[in-house]
Amino acid sequence: MTGFGTFESTPLKLYSVSRRSLFVSLSSMVFLVNFARVVFAPLVEPLKAAFTVGDATVGLIATLAWLGSALPRIPTGYLLTRVPRHHVVLATGGVLTVAAGFTAVAESIAVLGLGAFLMGLASGAYFIAANPLVSELYPERVGRAIGIHGTASQTAAVAAPLFVGAVLAQTGVAGWRLVMGTIGVAAAVATVVLFVVARRTDLPEAGTADRALLAALRRQWPIILSGVAIIGATGFVWNGLFNFYPTYLETKGLAPGTARTMLTVVFATGVPAFWVTGRLADRVPHVPLMLAILGGFVTCLFAIVAVDGFVAILAVTAVLGYVIHSLFPALDTYMLDSLPDENRASAYALYSGTMMIVQASGSSVVGALSGTYAFDAIFQTFGVGLVAILGVLLALHSLDRLPTEAATG
Repeated sequence: MTGFGTFESTPLKLYSVSRRSLFVSLSSMVFLVNFARVVFAPLVEPLKAAFTVGDATVGLIATLAWLGSALPRIPTGYLLTRVPRHHVVLATGGVLTVAAGFTAVAESIAVLGLGAFLMGLASGAYFIAANPLVSELYPERVGRAIGIHGTASQTAAVAAPLFVGAVLAQTGVAGWRLVMGTIGVAAAVATVVLFVVARRTDLPEAGTADRALLAALRRQWPIILSGVAIIGATGFVWNGLFNFYPTYLETKGLAPGTARTMLTVVFATGVPAFWVTGRLADRVPHVPLMLAILGGFVTCLFAIVAVDGFVAILAVTAVLGYVIHSLFPALDTYMLDSLPDENRASAYALYSGTMMIVQASGSSVVGALSGTYAFDAIFQTFGVGLVAILGVLLALHSLDRLPTEAATG
């Protein structure tokens, strides 16, 4: 009996270690794909100077990165009904490597926009393939796994402004090319490491049952629609806010360097938000948690419009970053923990692709409006719209019309 127990413990231990190694490799990759997606925010001013363009044009470049992140999500969901998840993740690493190198040598705003789109495309396909895989690696602790994976992603958002600032301080405006080249090299290394680790890992089989995208839509449309309703408009506002956050804060009297530091703060407070909220989402009802976070974001949006002065802006910025970044692990846990094996990746792709299309245009809309209206007026109007949406969602929840879990059977 003792011998049998010893025999059994060894493969179980190796199984756990191999999955942990894969999880670490995925966390490294998510750092890079999110870095590539958010790096255009701290590069707004350098790109304006390098290409002699205005806010609307640079806002469009940022939108192309997010649009690229949105468009492949539903097609990737279909691809996952035919191809293993880790194969798609590896392909996204290759796309990011090529796209970052292509962007680094851009000589025109059109080529830069195409490069931004391709970098975003890699991130969108990655999240659709990797998030279900992460949830299936640790099915008993979905919120915790998603939270840790999201923490790695959010760390990239913190590092991006710091890295860009350090590079620009040494090289000037032209340093944006070095930033892109570095992303490409790092992505190539991470892809090779992930390939080696995945070959040695006993991968979960949950995804093998997910073979029908349209069937997932027919069965799971209520929870898909609920997720889109909660995050779509909120993500649109957030996308427009953070891509112009340094520019906006300069209109409030902050120096350019201080304004860029505030962007770092808003991302830095998101790191513990992913970590804590991921664990919280395993313990409390999903829908009330998400609606509470949405209410907190609306409050912070009105607060950042209302305050002036370094200390007040810093305080609101810190809370804003924590609140908005809490919404992402809460929503991902709501979806991935609820969806059954046979619908998980397909339904998640439909939800994620739809909500990303809604939010991707946020920066271009804000950039265009800023030529006519003050930033305060723009964000105040957005806040009123979010209050109306939150009111509708609260009413639906009180009437039990928002699904608390996915359909089964």
